[in-house]
Amino acid sequence: MNVMPRIAKPEDAGFDPARLANITNYFQSYVDRGKVAGFSTLVSRGGEIAHFETAGMRDRERGLPMEKDTIFRIYSMTKPITSLALMMLYEEGHFQLNHAVSRYIPSFKKLRVWASGTAQKYDTRPCEREMTIRDLLTHTSGLTYGFMYEHPVDQLYRDAGIEGANTVDLTLKEMVEAVAEIPLLFSPGEHWNYSVSTDVCGHLVEVLSGRPLDEFLTSRIFAPLGMVDTAFFVPKEKLGRFATNYFKNPKTGKSGIMDVGDETSSYAQPPKFLSGGGGLTSTMTDYWRFCQMLLNGGELDGVRICSPKTIEFMTMNHLPRGKEMKEMSISAFSELAAEGAGFGLGFQVVLDPAVTQAIGSAGNFSWGGAASTYFWIDPEEDLIAILMTQLYPSSTYPLRPQLQQLVYGAIID
Repeated sequence: MNVMPRIAKPEDAGFDPARLANITNYFQSYVDRGKVAGFSTLVSRGGEIAHFETAGMRDRERGLPMEKDTIFRIYSMTKPITSLALMMLYEEGHFQLNHAVSRYIPSFKKLRVWASGTAQKYDTRPCEREMTIRDLLTHTSGLTYGFMYEHPVDQLYRDAGIEGANTVDLTLKEMVEAVAEIPLLFSPGEHWNYSVSTDVCGHLVEVLSGRPLDEFLTSRIFAPLGMVDTAFFVPKEKLGRFATNYFKNPKTGKSGIMDVGDETSSYAQPPKFLSGGGGLTSTMTDYWRFCQMLLNGGELDGVRICSPKTIEFMTMNHLPRGKEMKEMSISAFSELAAEGAGFGLGFQVVLDPAVTQAIGSAGNFSWGGAASTYFWIDPEEDLIAILMTQLYPSSTYPLRPQLQQLVYGAIID
C-alpha cells in the first residue's frame, strides 16, 4: 500500500483555506442528493498537496466509505500513461513520429477509407496517405470507437468484438489486427475523432520494446515512481479497497451498478486484453505521483522517467496548422469539450481559456476517464488537480468544470 503523502497548509501553497475547503462542501451535495455515491479530490501546488479529501461511499450498498487509498477504474486516464510510454521509446530512437504505422504493424499497410454503404455491404477508397504514429497519438488516425453508435464503421467494431477497454475476447495484438480489417472513418490527418488509437499505441510499445504492455508500464513507469496500486487488474489482497462503478443512462434516467468492486468484477483477475486506451486501475496518490512527475518535467523524487523537452513537446498543440479540436472534430464523444483547446501527444491542451469558458491558464493539459475521473495540470500555476469517482458516463454531471471553478477560486497568491 502506498504511503499517504504529507498535506501542507493551504495558505503555504497560496490558497485560501476556507475557499479550498468549499470543494468538499460543494461535491458533498452530489452525495447528499444521491447523484454520486462518493468522490475524492486532490489539489497540489508547488509540489505540496494542499487539499486531499473524500466524501460518501466507495460502495453505497455495502456501506463502505470512500477512503484516500480507494482504487478506481481510471479508464481513459490510462491514455496519457500509454502515450508517455511510447514517447519514452521515441526518446531512445526507436521510431520517428512521421513513420507509417505499417512500418511496425504490417497489416496497417492495407488500410482503406469508408466510402459508402451499410455495415453489411459497403465500398471503400484508398487513403490519401498512410497513417503515422503521430496520427495515433493525436487521434487523427481515422480510427473510432464501437460505442459511438454514429456510423456503420462503429457497428463493424462491435461486430468484431472491439469494445475499447471492455474488449474481453481478444488480446491486444488480436484487437489491432482486427482493426486493420475495418475501414477508417477518414483519411489520416483529415479530422479529430476519439478512438482506439491509444490501444494501437499500446501495441506499438509492445512491438518496439519486445515486452508486454503491462510489464513495460510496471518496470519503466509504475515501479520507478512508486505507483504501487496502478495495474490492469486489482489483486485479491487489494479488492477490499476497490470502488463499485455506478451508471446513469442519460436517455432514460435509469441508474444502477455497472461493476461491483469485489471478486465478481472483471478487474479481479488479469485481463486477456491489455487496454492502453482505458484499462488501468489506480489511486489518487498514485496518479498524483504520475502528474507531479509530468509537472516536474519528467522527474520525481530523484527518479527521471523522461526528458523535460519530451514533456514540453507532448503538451504542445500537434493538430495540423495549429487548429483547435473544435475545428477538426467529427467525434460523437470526447472526454473534454473541444472549444479553445488543441491536442498534443496524449493530452488535451488549452489554447485560449476565454474560449473554453472555464477558468484556467493557457497551456493547461489534461484528460479524463469514462467513470467521471479527471485531472489537469497547470504549469503556469505549478498546479495539479485530480477528481476520482465512479459514475458512468462522464457526461452525466458537469463535475469537471465545477472543480476548476472551485480550485481557481481558492487561489489567492
